[in-house]
Order: sequence, then structure tokens, then C-alpha cells
Amino acid sequence: MSAVSPSEGLGVLHLFCKPGPSFDAAAAIAAIEKAQAGDAQVITVSMLGHKADVAIMALHSDWWALRSLQSAVQAAGLDVVDSFVSLTEISEYAAGVPEEMRNMRLYPELAEVHEDKPAWCFYPMSKKREGHANWFTLPFEERKERMYEHGASGRKFKGRILQVITGSTGVDDWEWGVTLFGQHPDDLKEVVYTMRFDEASSVYAEFGPFYSGIVAEPGQVFDALAV
Repeated sequence: MSAVSPSEGLGVLHLFCKPGPSFDAAAAIAAIEKAQAGDAQVITVSMLGHKADVAIMALHSDWWALRSLQSAVQAAGLDVVDSFVSLTEISEYAAGVPEEMRNMRLYPELAEVHEDKPAWCFYPMSKKREGHANWFTLPFEERKERMYEHGASGRKFKGRILQVITGSTGVDDWEWGVTLFGQHPDDLKEVVYTMRFDEASSVYAEFGPFYSGIVAEPGQVFDALAV
């Protein structure tokens, strides 16, 4: 099959799963390893709370590769209870950033992130279109200034938090997906709390459900299901 790929950047798939009665951990691990052998980045997360037991975050340039991974983990007995589809992107407010920063956003490298940032959360978000707070009717320079303020708040957490923001306008129900990797669980809490006071967030942002868990190797994630 011909690849279905963005003109730049990567496709990103978040799968939130619960094990079904026929769940086969070995088959699920084999599915992930096959995807990784095909150049996919795959992050596995042991989830907390009732929403899901396992999260799989996968990045690849070809949507067919992501579809194959989804099919394989479902065949291994993982029931997908929620999902999110998005693309890595360069924000219109970040035009002209250095090439190194541009590549980090379009082609993030997440393979070893579990070693020093095992605390993980994901949430979708959009900008409001309300009469008193319509982000999309603001002049570009005003939006850019407010996003610069928002970004400056996030940069205070450099080293503690790795943030991956992906665009989902036109490919999922929300406009962006935010994935956070932290050194400690309270790093996740603090960065989200701090950034919510910026006007770009406090006035103009809408948030979807939050998913939280622990990044670990697939074997460890699936072993936790049997405890």
C-alpha cells in the first residue's frame, strides 16, 4: 500500500486500552516490537484510574503503519476504549525558529524518555469560539503575543517536563493534543496549574479529559495488569 504521510512531520496515535478476556501479553509485545522494527516510536504507559489500563502512544510518518499497530494490539486482546489522532507540527506562532528546534517539534525523539521522565499525562484542548472569547477573531499579532507569554511559562519547567504538542484540527474532535512527560507526578500538576493562568489559557482554552500514568517498557506495563 502506498504510504499516507504528512508533507512534513509525523502522524501520532494515542490508544487508550483495557485488556479483554482474550488478552495475550506476548502477542501485544510482539506487535509493538514489529512496529518499532518498522521505524515507529512506541511509548507504553501503565494507566491510573478507571478510564483505561494501558496507553500506547505511537509516532510514524505513515498512517498505514499506525493502523497496522492498532490492528495488531486489538488482535492481541486489547480493547481500545478511547483514542486520539494528531500530527506533529510547527505552530504558526513559531515560524522562523532555529532548524534544531523545528526538527525537535516535527520529529521528536521519545525512545528513552521513560528513563528520567516516567510520569505521564495526556489531554486534548481547543480554543474557544464564544462571543466574549473567540480566539479566532483576534488579530494575529495579539494571538502571537499571548502564545509567547504562554510559552514563556512553559519554558520555566525545562528539564522537569518534556511537552509534545500535536495538531488535530481536521483529524480529531479537538484541535490539539498535549502529552507531558515529567520527572515526578507533581511536575505534571504544577506545569498545568501554572500555565492555566496565562490569558491564552485562562480566557481562551477548553480542555478535554486528562489521562495519567507511568511510562515503562511494554513487559512491565502488561505485567502490572496481572498484579
